[in-house]
Amino acid sequence: MVRRSPTLARQAALEIVDGIQSGTLAGEDGLLPSEAILSERLGVSRATLREALSQIEHSGLIVRRHGVGTFVSPAGPMMEAGLEQLESIETLAQRIGVEIHMGECEIVERRASATEAELLRVPDGSAVVAVRRVIMTGEERIAFLVDVVPADILDPNDLREAFDGSVLDLLLWRGDPPLQHSYTELVAEAADPELARAMHLQVGDPLLRFTAQLFATDGRVVDYSVSYFTPGHFRFHVIRRVSQLGATGPDFGSPPGRERAQREAPAVST
Repeated sequence: MVRRSPTLARQAALEIVDGIQSGTLAGEDGLLPSEAILSERLGVSRATLREALSQIEHSGLIVRRHGVGTFVSPAGPMMEAGLEQLESIETLAQRIGVEIHMGECEIVERRASATEAELLRVPDGSAVVAVRRVIMTGEERIAFLVDVVPADILDPNDLREAFDGSVLDLLLWRGDPPLQHSYTELVAEAADPELARAMHLQVGDPLLRFTAQLFATDGRVVDYSVSYFTPGHFRFHVIRRVSQLGATGPDFGSPPGRERAQREAPAVST
């Protein structure tokens, strides 16, 4: 149920995007439930739902066909990837044959904010290099990336020449410090005025936000990043292994017939 608030349409849009991304909302043909069903499921009026759908349509994730329905319809190349393997957008795009390039880029050496210092695990006010840039395919803006790296790890001069937009690829190419893993959170978020300007979207349009800490092998956090992706161009999934707890863990019950078969089975000795 959507919480009633001044941004009800925005909240409804984010919930619809979550449903589309998780694969629980659209049918096999990409058709979303009717407006009547969606409005009832989300607990919003038809007018609020239409406003939410307009926001999502503007981001390119859906297309509405009069008299037919609303369909998931990517506006451009769809980049799909699992979340188990850490890789840059550039590497992903190259792997699946999508051409992308960097748009506006800002590189600034400054002092870390309190939040940045906490996530980087460095003293407040430490020197950092902040890299903000737009990633595009053709004329479309598909991602907005922000990396904050301690200044003793990354020098702005490292980014002046031949920087293609990926701080991760640069660190991997250097091999120093050696990288180990990333802790990442993924949520749906509405574009604020700053993001809307950078991405040429409307305020409130849905985006996918990744917040990540990149760790070196010695446990140091070497990069704090916030990445925003347009849902119409990206789809992420997770492959989850089945737990083997049932094989050795608590007994939650036996399949039908197993207990009887065990009682009737002859004893075997060696």
